[in-house]
Amino acid sequence: MSEKTMFKLQLPTDPFWVKNVVESNIEELLTDHAFCEQKAASNAITLIVQNPELSDLVQEMSLLVQEEMDHFKRVHDIILQRGYTLGRERKDDYVNELVKFLKKGGGQARKTESLVDRLLFAAMIEARSCERFKVLSENVEDKELSEFYHELMISEANHYTLFIGLARKYGEGVDVDQRWKEWLDYEGKVIQNYGKKETIHG
Repeated sequence: MSEKTMFKLQLPTDPFWVKNVVESNIEELLTDHAFCEQKAASNAITLIVQNPELSDLVQEMSLLVQEEMDHFKRVHDIILQRGYTLGRERKDDYVNELVKFLKKGGGQARKTESLVDRLLFAAMIEARSCERFKVLSENVEDKELSEFYHELMISEANHYTLFIGLARKYGEGVDVDQRWKEWLDYEGKVIQNYGKKETIHG
Protein backbone atom coordinates (compact mmCIF):
# COMPACT_ATOMS: atom_id res chain seq x y z
CA MET A 1 0.00 0.00 0.00
CA SER A 2 1.48 3.35 -0.99
CA GLU A 3 1.80 6.32 1.35
CA LYS A 4 -0.58 8.23 -0.90
CA THR A 5 -3.21 5.59 -0.07
CA MET A 6 -2.27 5.26 3.62
CA PHE A 7 -2.23 8.94 4.45
CA LYS A 8 -4.20 10.35 1.50
CA LEU A 9 -1.25 12.64 0.78
CA GLN A 10 -2.03 14.59 -2.38
CA LEU A 11 1.46 14.64 -3.88
CA PRO A 12 4.03 11.84 -3.49
CA THR A 13 7.72 12.76 -3.27
CA ASP A 14 9.66 12.25 -6.50
CA PRO A 15 12.64 9.88 -5.97
CA PHE A 16 14.58 12.53 -7.94
CA TRP A 17 14.79 14.36 -4.60
CA VAL A 18 17.02 11.59 -3.21
CA LYS A 19 19.09 10.86 -6.30
CA ASN A 20 19.75 14.43 -7.45
CA VAL A 21 19.50 16.51 -4.27
CA VAL A 22 19.95 14.59 -1.02
CA GLU A 23 22.84 12.31 -1.98
CA SER A 24 24.99 15.30 -2.89
CA ASN A 25 24.84 16.62 0.67
CA ILE A 26 24.15 13.93 3.28
CA GLU A 27 25.64 16.08 6.04
CA GLU A 28 23.02 18.80 5.46
CA LEU A 29 20.21 16.24 5.45
CA LEU A 30 21.37 14.72 8.74
CA THR A 31 21.67 18.09 10.50
CA ASP A 32 18.20 19.07 9.33
CA HIS A 33 16.81 15.68 10.36
CA ALA A 34 18.32 15.95 13.84
CA PHE A 35 16.59 19.27 14.40
CA CYS A 36 13.30 17.87 13.05
CA GLU A 37 13.42 15.28 15.85
CA GLN A 38 14.22 17.98 18.42
CA LYS A 39 11.32 20.13 17.20
CA ALA A 40 8.97 17.13 17.38
CA ALA A 41 9.98 16.67 21.02
CA SER A 42 9.42 20.39 21.67
CA ASN A 43 5.97 20.20 20.10
CA ALA A 44 5.05 17.30 22.38
CA ILE A 45 6.26 19.27 25.42
CA THR A 46 4.14 22.26 24.34
CA LEU A 47 1.07 20.02 24.12
CA ILE A 48 1.74 18.88 27.71
CA VAL A 49 2.19 22.47 28.96
CA GLN A 50 -1.00 23.66 27.25
CA ASN A 51 -3.16 20.66 28.26
CA PRO A 52 -2.00 19.42 31.70
CA GLU A 53 -5.53 18.30 32.63
CA LEU A 54 -5.67 15.74 29.78
CA SER A 55 -3.92 12.87 31.53
CA ASP A 56 -3.87 10.43 28.62
CA LEU A 57 -2.42 13.09 26.32
CA VAL A 58 0.23 13.98 28.93
CA GLN A 59 1.24 10.33 29.27
CA GLU A 60 1.43 9.78 25.50
CA MET A 61 3.36 12.99 24.89
CA SER A 62 5.80 12.13 27.71
CA LEU A 63 6.65 8.89 25.95
CA LEU A 64 6.85 10.67 22.61
CA VAL A 65 9.34 13.24 23.93
CA GLN A 66 11.62 10.40 25.03
CA GLU A 67 11.34 8.66 21.66
CA GLU A 68 11.94 11.80 19.61
CA MET A 69 15.02 12.72 21.66
CA ASP A 70 16.30 9.16 21.27
CA HIS A 71 15.95 9.62 17.50
CA PHE A 72 17.77 12.95 17.80
CA LYS A 73 20.68 11.23 19.55
CA ARG A 74 20.76 8.43 16.98
CA VAL A 75 20.95 10.92 14.13
CA HIS A 76 23.65 12.83 16.00
CA ASP A 77 25.57 9.58 16.52
CA ILE A 78 25.55 9.01 12.75
CA ILE A 79 26.72 12.60 12.22
CA LEU A 80 29.67 12.05 14.58
CA GLN A 81 30.52 8.61 13.17
CA ARG A 82 30.89 10.19 9.74
CA GLY A 83 33.18 12.95 10.95
CA TYR A 84 30.52 15.63 10.59
CA THR A 85 29.41 18.24 13.13
CA LEU A 86 25.83 19.15 13.98
CA GLY A 87 25.24 22.51 12.35
CA ARG A 88 22.91 25.23 13.50
CA GLU A 89 19.16 24.76 13.40
CA ARG A 90 17.68 25.20 9.91
CA LYS A 91 14.47 27.11 9.32
CA ASP A 92 11.70 24.74 8.21
CA ASP A 93 9.68 26.74 5.68
CA TYR A 94 7.33 23.80 5.06
CA VAL A 95 6.33 23.57 8.73
CA ASN A 96 6.03 27.36 8.96
CA GLU A 97 3.56 27.28 6.09
CA LEU A 98 1.52 24.60 7.86
CA VAL A 99 1.44 26.77 11.01
CA LYS A 100 -0.50 29.41 9.04
CA PHE A 101 -3.39 26.94 8.67
CA LEU A 102 -3.79 26.36 12.43
CA LYS A 103 -7.00 27.49 14.08
CA LYS A 104 -6.40 29.59 17.19
CA GLY A 105 -8.14 29.17 20.56
CA GLY A 106 -10.62 31.39 22.43
CA GLY A 107 -13.58 30.09 24.45
CA GLN A 108 -14.13 26.41 25.28
CA ALA A 109 -15.44 25.43 21.82
CA ARG A 110 -12.57 27.22 20.13
CA LYS A 111 -10.14 25.65 22.61
CA THR A 112 -11.29 22.19 21.51
CA GLU A 113 -10.95 23.16 17.84
CA SER A 114 -7.53 24.58 18.54
CA LEU A 115 -6.37 21.40 20.29
CA VAL A 116 -7.68 19.21 17.46
CA ASP A 117 -5.89 21.41 14.94
CA ARG A 118 -2.63 21.25 16.89
CA LEU A 119 -2.88 17.44 16.91
CA LEU A 120 -3.73 17.30 13.18
CA PHE A 121 -0.84 19.68 12.46
CA ALA A 122 1.48 17.21 14.21
CA ALA A 123 -0.13 14.27 12.36
CA MET A 124 0.43 16.06 9.06
CA ILE A 125 4.14 16.54 9.73
CA GLU A 126 4.49 12.90 10.81
CA ALA A 127 2.66 11.69 7.69
CA ARG A 128 4.88 13.67 5.33
CA SER A 129 8.03 12.74 7.27
CA CYS A 130 7.04 9.08 7.08
CA GLU A 131 6.52 9.38 3.34
CA ARG A 132 9.89 11.11 2.93
CA PHE A 133 11.64 8.46 5.03
CA LYS A 134 10.10 5.76 2.82
CA VAL A 135 11.39 7.44 -0.33
CA LEU A 136 14.81 7.86 1.30
CA SER A 137 14.99 4.23 2.44
CA GLU A 138 14.08 2.95 -1.02
CA ASN A 139 16.34 5.23 -3.07
CA VAL A 140 19.46 6.19 -1.11
CA GLU A 141 22.57 4.22 -2.08
CA ASP A 142 23.95 4.27 1.48
CA LYS A 143 22.93 0.93 3.08
CA GLU A 144 23.19 2.16 6.68
CA LEU A 145 20.95 5.14 5.96
CA SER A 146 18.52 3.00 3.97
CA GLU A 147 17.99 0.69 6.94
CA PHE A 148 17.86 3.59 9.40
CA TYR A 149 15.20 5.46 7.45
CA HIS A 150 13.15 2.32 6.95
CA GLU A 151 13.08 1.86 10.73
CA LEU A 152 12.13 5.48 11.34
CA MET A 153 9.45 5.32 8.64
CA ILE A 154 7.60 2.76 10.79
CA SER A 155 8.02 4.94 13.87
CA GLU A 156 6.63 8.02 12.09
CA ALA A 157 3.62 6.04 10.90
CA ASN A 158 2.89 5.13 14.53
CA HIS A 159 3.19 8.77 15.56
CA TYR A 160 0.77 9.79 12.80
CA THR A 161 -1.73 7.21 14.09
CA LEU A 162 -1.25 8.45 17.67
CA PHE A 163 -1.98 12.07 16.81
CA ILE A 164 -5.02 11.23 14.68
CA GLY A 165 -6.32 9.04 17.53
CA LEU A 166 -5.85 11.80 20.10
CA ALA A 167 -7.62 14.31 17.83
CA ARG A 168 -10.63 11.98 17.68
CA LYS A 169 -10.48 11.29 21.44
CA TYR A 170 -10.47 14.95 22.44
CA GLY A 171 -12.38 16.40 19.49
CA GLU A 172 -15.92 16.25 20.82
CA GLY A 173 -18.13 18.43 18.65
CA VAL A 174 -15.47 18.74 15.94
CA ASP A 175 -15.70 16.93 12.59
CA VAL A 176 -12.15 15.60 12.78
CA ASP A 177 -12.33 13.67 9.51
CA GLN A 178 -13.53 16.73 7.61
CA ARG A 179 -10.84 18.91 9.16
CA TRP A 180 -8.19 16.30 8.31
CA LYS A 181 -9.35 16.41 4.69
CA GLU A 182 -8.91 20.20 4.77
CA TRP A 183 -5.39 19.74 6.12
CA LEU A 184 -4.60 17.27 3.34
CA ASP A 185 -5.88 19.67 0.70
CA TYR A 186 -3.85 22.54 2.15
CA GLU A 187 -0.69 20.45 2.46
CA GLY A 188 -1.14 19.25 -1.11
CA LYS A 189 -0.81 22.85 -2.29
CA VAL A 190 2.09 23.68 0.06
CA ILE A 191 4.22 20.65 -0.83
CA GLN A 192 4.22 21.56 -4.54
CA ASN A 193 6.94 24.11 -3.72
CA TYR A 194 9.20 21.57 -2.01
CA GLY A 195 11.43 18.63 -2.92
CA LYS A 196 14.33 20.77 -4.14
CA LYS A 197 16.54 21.00 -1.02
CA GLU A 198 18.59 18.50 0.98
CA THR A 199 16.32 18.75 4.01
CA ILE A 200 13.63 16.40 5.29
CA HIS A 201 10.79 18.68 4.17
CA GLY A 202 12.73 20.81 1.66
